[in-house]
Amino acid sequence: MPTNALIFAAAFMCVAMSVGYIVQRNGRSVWIDVIWSASTGIACLVGIIGAHGESLGRTLLLAALVSFWSLRLVISLTQRALRFPEDPRYKALREEWGDAVERKMFLALQAQAIASFGLVLGVTAAAANPAPFPHLLDLLGALVAVASVVGGAIADTQLTKFRLQPENKGQVCEVGLWRYTRHPNYFFEWLWWCSFPVIALAGFAIDWFTIFALLPPVMMYVLLNYGSGIPPLEKHMVASRGEAYVQLQSRVNAFFPGPRREG
Repeated sequence: MPTNALIFAAAFMCVAMSVGYIVQRNGRSVWIDVIWSASTGIACLVGIIGAHGESLGRTLLLAALVSFWSLRLVISLTQRALRFPEDPRYKALREEWGDAVERKMFLALQAQAIASFGLVLGVTAAAANPAPFPHLLDLLGALVAVASVVGGAIADTQLTKFRLQPENKGQVCEVGLWRYTRHPNYFFEWLWWCSFPVIALAGFAIDWFTIFALLPPVMMYVLLNYGSGIPPLEKHMVASRGEAYVQLQSRVNAFFPGPRREG
């Protein structure tokens, strides 16, 4: 177990989210996600390198996947931050927490840092896999990762184009991937983290550390569906879009893509 690398990664995430706390105090909370994406990518790379995996090929594969994911997300979120500096989820929390907002926001962002450490553990477990490379599951995991990043990029592009059209102001997006799930970007984000258990199982060289590879998909599913992802965003969308979004909820799945329903 690469203890030193993991300790450094954990401390780095706490510092990074402290920076996010400072930045958001001036009404620029959308930069929190930019900082999280960049710092999580760096922390994962620290874990990958620190794992000292026996296969250089698997190490390079994981490093490339993490870098690809982090860079794509940072670019996309930065573009959004330049247009919409305030994230409605954090804005709602600031209003809800009132006088206790500074303390609660700091603790909430440190909780994000702790959650990110679970993601780093999962990536590190995949990198520590001692099985010969490449294995069929390495290729499958890479395919899942690339498909999810491409899918997320397509969803972001479709939403951006929709928002930039003046006639769509105040409307709900139901174009492209958004016709089959209300949050395709969240679904593809979760799917990306599913690639690491697959790679960790390559060659079936399983030990006690391998189980940590299951943390990323489990944690991301819970966070996106029951934590800081869908619930506060849906609350904001109902408040800002009204009956149009309520109708959307009745005919389109929240997370997993699926057939549209009558509504």
